[in-house]
Amino acid sequence: MALFLRLLAGLMALALLTGCERKDAPLLDQQLYVWQRQWTAGHEVALSDSRDDFSTLRVLALQAFAQAGWSRARIDPVLLKTDGRPLIAVIRLDGQLQSLNQDEITRQVQQLINDWQSQGLHLAGVEIDHDAGVARLPAYREFLTHLRDALPSSLPLSITALPAWSDSPELPKLLSTVDSSVLQVHAVRDPRRGLFDPDQALQWANAWSRITVKPFYLALPAYGVALLPSASGAPIVESEVSIERVGERRELLADPQQLGRLATQLRDAPPEHLKGLIWFRLPLANDRRAWSLTTLRAVANGDELHSQLKLKLSAQQGLYDIGIANEGNLDSAWPERVTLVVQGCEGADALAGYALQQETDLLTFTRLREGRIAAGGQRAIGWARCATIDQGESNVHP
Repeated sequence: MALFLRLLAGLMALALLTGCERKDAPLLDQQLYVWQRQWTAGHEVALSDSRDDFSTLRVLALQAFAQAGWSRARIDPVLLKTDGRPLIAVIRLDGQLQSLNQDEITRQVQQLINDWQSQGLHLAGVEIDHDAGVARLPAYREFLTHLRDALPSSLPLSITALPAWSDSPELPKLLSTVDSSVLQVHAVRDPRRGLFDPDQALQWANAWSRITVKPFYLALPAYGVALLPSASGAPIVESEVSIERVGERRELLADPQQLGRLATQLRDAPPEHLKGLIWFRLPLANDRRAWSLTTLRAVANGDELHSQLKLKLSAQQGLYDIGIANEGNLDSAWPERVTLVVQGCEGADALAGYALQQETDLLTFTRLREGRIAAGGQRAIGWARCATIDQGESNVHP
């Protein structure tokens, strides 16, 4: 009996010790890329609405192109100063640059830092975004070493990194030159697989965690692109800026449901050294290829996602404006069909994107092309002059 009691006491003590040592996994930091080259009035609302859910802004600040040279993003320093979140200036070095002029790039970066600081902006770091080929990683490491030595030791330096670098023996030495890395796991590599593969992204993140000994982040997509045909057969990617080109556009959109599941997996079992997620990009109200901020916020917070499409009628003296509202937190495709039970209609018509079929007691609006209704948003699809429209008997068919 005494032996049993001692064993029982030992097991209880072990259970208590294990319980004391068990710690919840730290929450993953949530950050945003601000990637617009020209700022507009829409930035004020977008920044204000995103402040409570995203800790840090990584702002496109400066770009170097192979042919066009240097170009600065036209930021609004007053908005950034008012916003008050930590700022990381991102310097984009085009992958088509023949070589990296260490002295010139360093001079440009130092001038940018000085200019931002003179405008009252306090930088929390600098990020270099350069899609270097694997063969050029040694030269890239030399440049980063030079830049690190030239920057204040108190200013963190990070880089955007590519999964293709993972097998290079140069990678550990490259990562040793910076304070952190941002693994970019979204791109159009194979149009048949879409813009993003969550299983592949998780594999890349786990592989990266075994290579780096420093903090890293994942850059995740909250946007879409269009693929345009080209003479070479390889698609041309259209993103934020429209490209004037004849031919059918194939739209690819990162799936919020997929990203939500991946974010949950990463929160529940984060790879070693993973510190947070950086979402690309801050959505503006007129950004037709970005998720709405409502959907982005819901994904980042791990909320259950749902669309809720409802018919909206606005009547004045028998003239009805007909629209669809999305009262959920998930952006939705335009409904395929909307049917309205009506009486005494003198006339009706559909707006762009829909076609109307009119019968004596039924109006049918049929979708002609693809489109999205943002979470919390709405879209007009037509009008009708009728004695009555029975909203309770009308239907929205997703």
